[in-house]
Amino acid sequence: MQLDHLAICAADLDTGVAWAEARLGVALGATGRHARFGTHNRLLGLGEGLYLEVIAPDPDAPVEGPRWFGLESPPLHPRLGNWICRVPDLDAALVDFPECGAAVDLARDALRWRISVPTDGSLPLDGALPTLLQWQVAKPPGDSLPDSAVRVLGLEVTHPQAGALADRVQVPGVTYRTGAVPGLSARFDTPRGEITL
Repeated sequence: MQLDHLAICAADLDTGVAWAEARLGVALGATGRHARFGTHNRLLGLGEGLYLEVIAPDPDAPVEGPRWFGLESPPLHPRLGNWICRVPDLDAALVDFPECGAAVDLARDALRWRISVPTDGSLPLDGALPTLLQWQVAKPPGDSLPDSAVRVLGLEVTHPQAGALADRVQVPGVTYRTGAVPGLSARFDTPRGEITL
């Protein structure tokens, strides 16, 4: 299991992008859409096979059933809301992590991937468990997006069961902290220096 990308969740894409750009000091790329879940996003290459996305409900997209990434009830303010890890075999990974949901096959333009989504669209363990992803293309976004010169320095997952999570989910660059309120915190090296989201 390897960190693939981080997601900033927002109620409105333009607001989320402005929030991210103001903090990171770089511009995000073009908009993409996820018709299955009624969301749209913008991406930023982080080098080393990683990327960042800002994702929000798409007000122009009809959707049947709940949106993913907890966006059926989006946050009032943009925030780091999800972490997504790639695995070589999604079906096998879901045997060990049934809380992550069921495998869903998705496609957009030339991209093909399988991703874990709980049936209610929620985040597994309030975001303390990652969303699991299996790419079905040779060059996923982390390898094909322009390099922004922004780098991830580390991700911290806060949860009341942090110790048990650390035993179950060992991902390079990810640490765990015990806390009453689940949450995510990531440090970035940016043109403006080190910042935390």
